[in-house]
Amino acid sequence: MPDKTIDHSTLRRLVDAGANIDAEVVGAGAGWGIVINYGRARQTLAATRGEPRTFRRFETLASYLKDLGITRYRVDAAQFEPHEAATKTGDKRSAAASARMRRAHEAALYDEWYRAQVQEALDDTTPAVPHQQVMDEIRERIEQVVGPRDTKPAR
Repeated sequence: MPDKTIDHSTLRRLVDAGANIDAEVVGAGAGWGIVINYGRARQTLAATRGEPRTFRRFETLASYLKDLGITRYRVDAAQFEPHEAATKTGDKRSAAASARMRRAHEAALYDEWYRAQVQEALDDTTPAVPHQQVMDEIRERIEQVVGPRDTKPAR
């Protein structure tokens, strides 16, 4: 893949301007990259941070190109290795994304449970018990188990 890169917004402007663009999808390891040829320039599509953008799934890449308006491209799968292990960075990203999704799912479940508990309390029609009555009943139970409370101050 070429060292020079092109970012998404520049590619979008070229496509919108009707530039004669030749796209090539290049397999590299377990992912896919895009090389854009226009005029004499040959550039790799870059991610936000500047490194070459890679797609793990060909379908995602094809949708990306189609959304840009690029529907014809060549595919070079010579270096594509579908069973090659993802890089350490890719594994970390996958693990982090998986953990974020798991936490979001757990938070959504907790939120659903909590809202149901609040709604149940709001819908409860049993008469309210005064606070002082509840406290007196609890003190009686504690005294039954522990014994009477010593009210003398400690010296």
